[in-house]
Amino acid sequence: MAIASDTALTYDGVQIREDLSDVIYNIAPMDTPFMSGCAKTKADNVLYQWQTDSITAGAANRHIEGDDSPAALDAPQPTKLQNYCQISRYVLQTSGTDQVVNYAGRGKAQAYQLAKAGKRMKRDMELMLTSNTARVVGTATLARATAGLPTWFPDANFHGGGSTSGSAATGDGTDTMTNGAATAAATEAKLKTIIKKVYDVGGQPDMMIVPATVKQTISGLASVGSGSISLGIPQRNPVSGSGGATAIASVDVYVSDFGTFKIVPDRNLAADGVGSVAANVFVMDMDYWAISWLRPFHTVNLAKQGDSVKQMLLAEYGLVSRNSASSGILAGVS
Repeated sequence: MAIASDTALTYDGVQIREDLSDVIYNIAPMDTPFMSGCAKTKADNVLYQWQTDSITAGAANRHIEGDDSPAALDAPQPTKLQNYCQISRYVLQTSGTDQVVNYAGRGKAQAYQLAKAGKRMKRDMELMLTSNTARVVGTATLARATAGLPTWFPDANFHGGGSTSGSAATGDGTDTMTNGAATAAATEAKLKTIIKKVYDVGGQPDMMIVPATVKQTISGLASVGSGSISLGIPQRNPVSGSGGATAIASVDVYVSDFGTFKIVPDRNLAADGVGSVAANVFVMDMDYWAISWLRPFHTVNLAKQGDSVKQMLLAEYGLVSRNSASSGILAGVS
C-alpha cells in the first residue's frame, strides 16, 4: 500500500524525545554465600586471637573395685590461634557538574558509584576469604593479608580430589595447602570421604559450598540404593492440564550417612591450585566461622580537589576459624 504524499513520518523527525527507561539493569550477581554465612565479631587490633579446644576420643574406662586413686588426668590446654586484618578499599571521584545533572534511573552520581563499589568489594571479599592465601603480617611496603579458608584445614579435614592427592596446610593459617593435578572431577566417593573425615574428628557440617561446575557435577551423580538419596536421576512429572512434562535433574540437598547437606553454588569462589580449572568443595558448619571487623564498611571523605567530590569506601577485616575440625575441604577437583 502506498503512503499518501506529504505524510509526516518519524524517519524525518529531528525533535523526537528519546525514550530512555528510568531503570538501570545490572546483571552483576551479588550473592556471597560464605561471607553471608559467617558470624560478625569485633577486632580491637590488626592482630586478633582466639582459642580452640577439643576432647579426646572415647576409650575403655573401667577399673577394679577398691583400687587406689590413679594419676591425675592429663589436662591439655586450649590452642591459641591468630589472624590478621586486611584492608579493602575503593576511591570514587565525581565532578561537581556530574553531581547536579539529572540522570535517568539513578540519583546523585557519586552515591550511585559508591553503591556499585560496595557490591564489588563484597565480591572481592568472598573471593579473598575463600582463597588459598596464608596470613601476612605486612610491612610499610606490603599489604597485610588475612589467612583464607583453605589454610585452616589440617590433614584430618583435607581430601585431595585431583588425580594426585596434594597435601593439606598446617591448619593454623601460616601456610597454604598444595593441590594435586586438577584433572579429576568431583565424585560421590570423594564427597563421602571428606564428609567421613570431618565426622571422625567431631564435626557436624550441614552445608557444601561449591563452584558452579561442581554443582552441575553433583546434580549429575547417580546413587541409587546407596542409603542416601538418588542423585541426578532426571524425573518426568506431568504438568497439570498441559499434557506436558517437567524434567528435574538438580540436587540441592544431599543426605549422607552423617547428616543432611544443603548444596550452595558460589560463583565467587577462588580458583586455587594447578591452573585456573582447580576448584575446591567446602564441607561447612558455618557456626564455627566468623569475620572479625576492625573497621566495618564506611565512607571517608577525602580532601577536596578542585570542582569534584572524592570519597573512599573502606573496610578492615579478617577471617576467624573458631574450630576448623568442624568443616573440611575436597581440594583440587576439576
